[in-house]
Amino acid sequence: MVAVIDYDAGNIRSVEKAVLSLGGSVKVTREREEILSADHIILPGVGAFGDAMEKLHSYGLVDVIKEAAMRNIPFLGICLGLQLLFESSEESEGVSGLGILPGRIRRLPESAGLKIPHIGWNSLQYPNPGRLFEGIPEGAYVYFVHSYYLEADRQKIVTATTEYAACVHASVEQGNVFACQFHPEKSSDVGMRILRNFMRITAA
Repeated sequence: MVAVIDYDAGNIRSVEKAVLSLGGSVKVTREREEILSADHIILPGVGAFGDAMEKLHSYGLVDVIKEAAMRNIPFLGICLGLQLLFESSEESEGVSGLGILPGRIRRLPESAGLKIPHIGWNSLQYPNPGRLFEGIPEGAYVYFVHSYYLEADRQKIVTATTEYAACVHASVEQGNVFACQFHPEKSSDVGMRILRNFMRITAA
């Protein structure tokens, strides 16, 4: 069973629908035991970093997410869900993220000819091997919607990058914690392959 964490942060239903289309069973939940008993956990999200952290705290989900990571349950953060896994964001100064992974979230810099937020398809490069991208060639296109991007402290956890006004760390992997700045659930066949790869990963 895949637990999709519900903290009122959007795009939950599209993630649920994508998992169901792959033959998985899904539970949209914020209940501790349902999350920690799942085979896989997804933290989706769109919106503001500070508001999202406030909701995670208010629903008692911060410790649950940290415990899931410690238990090595395969965990996938998507878009804002990626950003929340890190330490802080320029979007919400003074607000601490989950701090499960080391790094900060930066605002995309202004660049001639590029609109912010970044909305659209960009191709991926793979600086390090990533289990999410098995069978997916470099240069594959995925769908982004964001104004802020990850700057990870450890280059070795970065499994995919793209270029949009900066080198965007588009996906990371550390242990069984995975995250994507892009939306696999909206990235056509490539995105479905990424989600399928994730659902095949087992707890260590």
